Amino acid sequence: MATWKAGDPLRKGIKIAGREGEPVLAAEGGKVVYSGSGLIGYGRLIIIKHNENYLSAYGHNRKLLVRQDQRVTKGQKIAEMGRANDGRPLLHFEIRRDGKPVDPLKLLPHR
Repeated sequence: MATWKAGDPLRKGIKIAGREGEPVLAAEGGKVVYSGSGLIGYGRLIIIKHNENYLSAYGHNRKLLVRQDQRVTKGQKIAEMGRANDGRPLLHFEIRRDGKPVDPLKLLPHR
């Protein structure tokens, strides 16, 4: 897993290793504000707005299972993990507060 680093434009989120096709789950409930492949460098991407301050982004998916404007719940399967540009199976995951990337590991529950 690649770590997040403040101020580094190449480390706006974290890379989570897995298997291609593995379920991608919503970190929190909210409204899907983007579901597509139009943003360069993210592959098939989903962005969920959770409230006025927070959103989460899920990139490099093989298959998107939600559409723009759809409401999702915490833990809902929203996509299937795909491959990064280098061919490795992984999920790119970001959390943004007021539009700025924050360290996702400080906000997610520990396993």
